[in-house]
Amino acid sequence: MDQPIRIMPCLDMQNGRVVKGVHFVDIRDAGDPVECARAYCEAGANELALLDITATVEGRATMLEVVKRVAEVTTVPFTVGGGISDVKSAELVLSAGANKVSTSSAAFRKPELVAEMVKALGAEKVTVAIDVDQNEAMPSGYEVYIDGGRTATGADAVEWAKRVDGYGVPVILPTSKAGDGAQTGYDLPVIRAIKEAVSADVVASGGAGKLEHFYEAVQAGATVLLAASVFHFGFIVISELKDYLRGRGVTIR
Repeated sequence: MDQPIRIMPCLDMQNGRVVKGVHFVDIRDAGDPVECARAYCEAGANELALLDITATVEGRATMLEVVKRVAEVTTVPFTVGGGISDVKSAELVLSAGANKVSTSSAAFRKPELVAEMVKALGAEKVTVAIDVDQNEAMPSGYEVYIDGGRTATGADAVEWAKRVDGYGVPVILPTSKAGDGAQTGYDLPVIRAIKEAVSADVVASGGAGKLEHFYEAVQAGATVLLAASVFHFGFIVISELKDYLRGRGVTIR
């Protein structure tokens, strides 16, 4: 049986506000995180992601008071990422009300952190995010980026995803730097390549602009469909997206 697909709006946060950029830059305001979270729960989101996009670069922890306020209004599981650099910071975010944590730069810099988190928190609470960009010099054609997409690592994205999968992480979240906020479609080759290499669920992230893009991501192997701009600015409503996917035979959570 096909695994049900989950729709996951992503709240990128900066200075306590929801923002959205293009290719990780050109940031503009998109509202209050608590109001956005409440609205998305009412609109039928299956999960939420809350990402403190400058925490790692600014060398600080995630804003716990925002996590607490969002937790009070959410009725679906929500994942928090940004500035989660060790087990302690992950525990603080979970105790503030998040259901799961996502780690990216810290996990890449110290891969044993992934195993530590899985052991301390339980695998179901850990997601590893991987920012990627195209690089023909890599075996898979994709390179891992860290620090909010600012720093190239010289590492192959699919090889890193395989290593993460080996730690038992149930969800891997690759975001295409080229696709981010561009609304030109998800980067399907990287979704496909990672899905074929791992047993974890793969999240489609970066580039959704129209209904067809979500269906293409499902066909490429994604089981979680993450988007921001199209939801924040009202181009697509979740109920419409779910109806569209069901009409194409996709099972929705």
